[in-house]
Amino acid sequence: MAERVIITGGSGRLGRSVVAGFAETEHEVISIDRELPEHPTEVVDYRSIDLLDAEATSSLFQQLQPTAVVSLAAIAVPFSAPEDVILKTNAAIAHNVTAAAVESGAKKVIIASSPSIMGYGSPAGWVPPRLPLDEEVTPTPWHAYGLSKYVAEQVASMFAQQTSEVTFISFRPCYVIAPEEWDGAPTQQGHTVRERLDDPALSAVALFNYVDARDVTDFLLTALANIHRVENGAVFFVGAKDALARRPLAELVPEHFPELAHLAEGLTGDAPAFSIQKAKEVLGWEPKRSWRTELNH
Repeated sequence: MAERVIITGGSGRLGRSVVAGFAETEHEVISIDRELPEHPTEVVDYRSIDLLDAEATSSLFQQLQPTAVVSLAAIAVPFSAPEDVILKTNAAIAHNVTAAAVESGAKKVIIASSPSIMGYGSPAGWVPPRLPLDEEVTPTPWHAYGLSKYVAEQVASMFAQQTSEVTFISFRPCYVIAPEEWDGAPTQQGHTVRERLDDPALSAVALFNYVDARDVTDFLLTALANIHRVENGAVFFVGAKDALARRPLAELVPEHFPELAHLAEGLTGDAPAFSIQKAKEVLGWEPKRSWRTELNH
């Protein structure tokens, strides 16, 4: 079924790929961001707004009358702004967009979270109950960005308790690789994909997770089409089938995280540290792309 979809954060690293992918479908696409893209897509309706303004957000959504909303807008990098700014900004955007979606009559709302909410990298030490991580492992965020994304998930859960007329999904996209980054453009942390593969310490900080932005787009399209299969408020990890590493994580994890050595034994071959089994079983989604096939060698 064709949807009238609002995508917030459509000018961002992930948003650009999502908007481009949605624009190739039957869906009517409206991209909302503070800044308009340098290279707009002809069939997309672009709107500029500050999503921190709850009243303006609500008014625009009422005007646009979406049937579905994909909420990507946020400060996207930990420690890229003062901690209080990141927390207030991301939590407020998540709430304002979700509230506006419900008020405007949207029936499907998908909110971007982050794997970083799990707590890896904590200065106080972090040992999860198991690897790979799955959606049943309790998040333990240690910075404002992770907390803000956990709050975004709770916003979705809160609204799911308020109405059965709207279905809410939160998803945790792994370290996003945009299409141009396979050709050598810098990734979110400033390194190239090749540099992250050549120096495992660069990817270790994120437990070697990654996902192609186009696979995230495919996940979102699949989620919208199969949202009737989802328990309201459900959460999904969205990542590649493999790890961003040339060696098995069974070897690399003990080297970089000795305290996790006893959990890494099952991460053999190219297995990642984040399970995408739930997305496969519930939605029928699987990623198609790997660094092994996409990297411009």
